[in-house]
Amino acid sequence: MKTQQADVIIVGGGIMGSAAAFFLRQRGRSVILLERGLLGQQASGTNFGNVRRRLPELIGEDVEFLPSGHIRVCYGQDRVGMLEEYAIAARAYGLELEMFAGERMRARFPFLGPEVGTASYSPLDGHANPRLAAPAFGRVDFLASATDGRLFSAPAMLVAAGAWADKLCQQFGEPVDLVARGPQMGVTEPVPYGLKTVVGVSSPRDEEILYFRQIPRGNIIFGGGGRGPAYLDLRRAYVMPKNTLNQLRQLQRLAPALANLNVIRVWSGIESYMPDDLPVMGPGARVSGLHYAFGFCGHGFQLGPGVGDVMAELIDTGRTTTPIESFLISRFSKQEAERAKSTQLAQDQLLVKFEE
Repeated sequence: MKTQQADVIIVGGGIMGSAAAFFLRQRGRSVILLERGLLGQQASGTNFGNVRRRLPELIGEDVEFLPSGHIRVCYGQDRVGMLEEYAIAARAYGLELEMFAGERMRARFPFLGPEVGTASYSPLDGHANPRLAAPAFGRVDFLASATDGRLFSAPAMLVAAGAWADKLCQQFGEPVDLVARGPQMGVTEPVPYGLKTVVGVSSPRDEEILYFRQIPRGNIIFGGGGRGPAYLDLRRAYVMPKNTLNQLRQLQRLAPALANLNVIRVWSGIESYMPDDLPVMGPGARVSGLHYAFGFCGHGFQLGPGVGDVMAELIDTGRTTTPIESFLISRFSKQEAERAKSTQLAQDQLLVKFEE
């Protein structure tokens, strides 16, 4: 059987892989995009839908994108300093955030509950339908499947396989401690459309974290809080009823007017999480031409187009203008070396003590 060839093979047809394929094709590179299921079937199609880049202008499809703005709120005053520091840091990257508090916040966002103390507002953010976005990126290129035994060849490879990426990394001698978890999502019955801003809570307590948005059909989509189990062998993740009940309590706390809505559906997907809560992004440390983009810890959908652009630049030119040193997979080999050194030191100390 003849081997099919391209400039780049991408393993994984989620938002990362599809966006990278899109931008590589814009750069004139040929791409083979490998996905064993449907494009955007796993984490890219089951998430909340936050977007930090204007998708319709980028890919020429609607994907139900709404430039609604996004607010992140905190209860009381404990995390106000953190939100302010983030706003200052984000400004250096061209992201303008506006702080609201007190009467000004109540006038701008009257639906917020009485416990909300401060809001950080990003006016250019929006949301889109996750089930439409990754396939839209992928349609700009082509999808190839290896299940029938066909072979593919390219001088460069991008592993963007989400929660399954660690299995591929291990084959190249770069294992990572990746954990698969299931986000807990739900949607209510439709009510008159009026909440045009995406809302999220910043809190050190997982049970207080909640985010919601309303779509033009009137339904409220919500998520956050604890995560559920995910099983890679079954390709399934499950919603825990206790998590949904907690989300409803937090929804009432955040926006009291939504307290009595009926939930019509809940769902989950399979997301990948890294031990340091940072993604793996950049070239491999052992094999030339190998690249990674996975482990985005629940934030992949909103970052997907930007990550795809950066990875396309890196694969095409060998470098990127965006600093990604903190995300390199080599950081885990360094951590492992430090752990081994610490273990050896502890063993040496025990040996000395025993000999004494």
